[in-house]
Amino acid sequence: MHHIRLPFPRSGLYAITREADRNERALAEAVAAAIRGGAGVIQYRAKASLDPLREAASVLAACRDGGVPLIINDDVELARRIGADGVHVGKDDVSLKEARDALGPNAIIGVSCYDSVDLAVRAEAGGASYVAFGRFFSSKTKPNAPCARLETLAEAKCRLSVPIVAIGGVTPENGGLLLKAGADLLAVIEAVFGEPDPGLAAAEFLPLFSEDGPAISETL
Repeated sequence: MHHIRLPFPRSGLYAITREADRNERALAEAVAAAIRGGAGVIQYRAKASLDPLREAASVLAACRDGGVPLIINDDVELARRIGADGVHVGKDDVSLKEARDALGPNAIIGVSCYDSVDLAVRAEAGGASYVAFGRFFSSKTKPNAPCARLETLAEAKCRLSVPIVAIGGVTPENGGLLLKAGADLLAVIEAVFGEPDPGLAAAEFLPLFSEDGPAISETL
């Protein structure tokens, strides 16, 4: 399957699907709603799916309709098969080089860097499209993940040129802190897909990214 891949945005809301209690149609509808609400990129996580190929294809269709890129978590082969825009890899997944070799020069490849700017610098040098740090706040999805520090975002902003993503318990109330510290995109799972209306939930984040958004000091 060949198509023009969409670029990764320089800033905005990065919505990541949940792995629980869902069916294919409901998931695609939730993704479409999140995009209408303002999500600029979607990541699909297939860890609990019975039929990830079909499910991911339905999510991709929603992303194509909404004009936003779809990133697949961990699974390079799934990304290749459905023609997704890219893949996100962590320390226990395939290497950045393997992902790039499999998906080609135009694919978006994101790398989890936890709380390590050095890891991020190496990822950027190795051709990563963006890097992600976290978790910053308590998270239902990964409650035992180690914490990342705001100082890490500030240092990363000085040393990197690729977009910087912050993840982990991010909400409209605390997201401003992360953007002020140096994040470009806020990655959220529960705060969008854990809400009754993912579109409304996504829209709650948009003022954080606008030039005349709420004063950041209000969230301190």
